[in-house]
Amino acid sequence: MPVPLYQVKAEFFRMLGHPVRIRVLELLQDGPLPVRDLLAAIEIEPAALSQQLAVLRRSGIVTSARTGSTVVYELAGGDVAELMRAARRILTEMLAGQHELLEELREAEVAAQ
Repeated sequence: MPVPLYQVKAEFFRMLGHPVRIRVLELLQDGPLPVRDLLAAIEIEPAALSQQLAVLRRSGIVTSARTGSTVVYELAGGDVAELMRAARRILTEMLAGQHELLEELREAEVAAQ
Protein backbone atom coordinates (compact mmCIF):
# COMPACT_ATOMS: atom_id res chain seq x y z
CA MET A 1 0.00 0.00 0.00
CA PRO A 2 1.51 3.38 -0.99
CA VAL A 3 2.39 5.90 1.69
CA PRO A 4 0.06 8.93 1.62
CA LEU A 5 1.61 12.14 0.34
CA TYR A 6 0.87 14.00 3.59
CA GLN A 7 2.89 11.39 5.47
CA VAL A 8 5.83 11.74 3.08
CA LYS A 9 5.66 15.53 3.51
CA ALA A 10 5.63 15.14 7.29
CA GLU A 11 8.76 12.97 7.11
CA PHE A 12 10.42 15.56 4.89
CA PHE A 13 9.74 18.37 7.36
CA ARG A 14 10.86 16.17 10.27
CA MET A 15 14.13 15.60 8.45
CA LEU A 16 14.56 19.39 8.18
CA GLY A 17 13.72 19.81 11.85
CA HIS A 18 17.25 20.26 13.17
CA PRO A 19 18.91 23.67 13.65
CA VAL A 20 22.25 22.57 12.18
CA ARG A 21 20.57 21.19 9.04
CA ILE A 22 18.63 24.41 8.57
CA ARG A 23 21.80 26.48 9.03
CA VAL A 24 23.66 24.33 6.48
CA LEU A 25 20.85 24.85 3.96
CA GLU A 26 20.87 28.60 4.61
CA LEU A 27 24.61 28.76 4.03
CA LEU A 28 24.44 26.68 0.86
CA GLN A 29 21.83 29.00 -0.69
CA ASP A 30 24.67 31.23 -1.88
CA GLY A 31 26.52 28.37 -3.54
CA PRO A 32 28.72 25.36 -2.79
CA LEU A 33 30.91 25.43 0.30
CA PRO A 34 33.71 23.21 1.57
CA VAL A 35 33.20 21.52 4.91
CA ARG A 36 35.85 23.74 6.54
CA ASP A 37 33.77 26.84 5.70
CA LEU A 38 30.61 25.21 7.04
CA LEU A 39 32.45 24.34 10.25
CA ALA A 40 33.71 27.91 10.63
CA ALA A 41 30.24 29.36 10.10
CA ILE A 42 28.34 26.95 12.32
CA GLU A 43 30.95 26.40 15.05
CA ILE A 44 30.15 22.83 16.03
CA GLU A 45 32.25 19.72 16.35
CA PRO A 46 33.27 18.17 13.03
CA ALA A 47 31.63 14.85 13.94
CA ALA A 48 28.30 16.57 14.67
CA LEU A 49 28.40 18.46 11.37
CA SER A 50 29.34 15.29 9.51
CA GLN A 51 26.34 13.50 11.01
CA GLN A 52 23.93 16.25 9.95
CA LEU A 53 25.46 16.49 6.47
CA ALA A 54 24.99 12.74 6.09
CA VAL A 55 21.27 13.09 6.87
CA LEU A 56 20.92 15.83 4.25
CA ARG A 57 22.93 13.84 1.72
CA ARG A 58 20.89 10.64 2.26
CA SER A 59 17.69 12.60 1.80
CA GLY A 60 18.96 13.96 -1.52
CA ILE A 61 18.75 17.61 -0.45
CA VAL A 62 22.49 18.21 -0.75
CA THR A 63 25.21 16.65 -2.83
CA SER A 64 28.92 16.42 -2.14
CA ALA A 65 32.03 16.25 -4.26
CA ARG A 66 35.58 15.50 -3.17
CA THR A 67 38.57 17.27 -4.66
CA GLY A 68 41.70 15.94 -3.03
CA SER A 69 41.14 16.23 0.70
CA THR A 70 38.42 18.88 0.36
CA VAL A 71 34.75 17.92 0.41
CA VAL A 72 32.38 20.52 -1.04
CA TYR A 73 28.62 20.49 -0.43
CA GLU A 74 25.90 22.14 -2.45
CA LEU A 75 22.13 22.15 -2.66
CA ALA A 76 20.81 19.44 -4.94
CA GLY A 77 18.34 21.87 -6.51
CA GLY A 78 17.01 25.40 -6.41
CA ASP A 79 13.74 24.31 -4.82
CA VAL A 80 15.43 23.93 -1.44
CA ALA A 81 16.72 27.50 -1.59
CA GLU A 82 13.21 28.65 -2.49
CA LEU A 83 11.81 26.70 0.47
CA MET A 84 14.28 28.45 2.80
CA ARG A 85 13.29 31.86 1.38
CA ALA A 86 9.59 30.99 1.76
CA ALA A 87 10.17 29.98 5.39
CA ARG A 88 11.89 33.31 6.04
CA ARG A 89 8.95 35.22 4.50
CA ILE A 90 6.41 33.24 6.53
CA LEU A 91 8.33 33.78 9.78
CA THR A 92 8.73 37.49 9.02
CA GLU A 93 4.97 37.82 8.55
CA MET A 94 4.27 35.86 11.72
CA LEU A 95 6.65 37.99 13.77
CA ALA A 96 5.26 41.19 12.29
CA GLY A 97 1.80 40.07 13.38
CA GLN A 98 3.08 39.38 16.88
CA HIS A 99 4.70 42.82 17.00
CA GLU A 100 1.40 44.43 16.05
CA LEU A 101 -0.38 42.45 18.76
CA LEU A 102 2.23 43.50 21.31
CA GLU A 103 1.71 47.16 20.36
CA GLU A 104 -2.07 46.76 20.77
CA LEU A 105 -1.57 45.22 24.21
CA ARG A 106 0.73 48.05 25.26
CA GLU A 107 -1.74 50.67 24.04
CA ALA A 108 -4.58 48.94 25.91
CA GLU A 109 -2.47 48.85 29.07
CA VAL A 110 -1.72 52.58 28.83
CA ALA A 111 -5.40 53.37 28.18
CA ALA A 112 -6.46 51.31 31.22
CA GLN A 113 -4.23 53.30 33.58
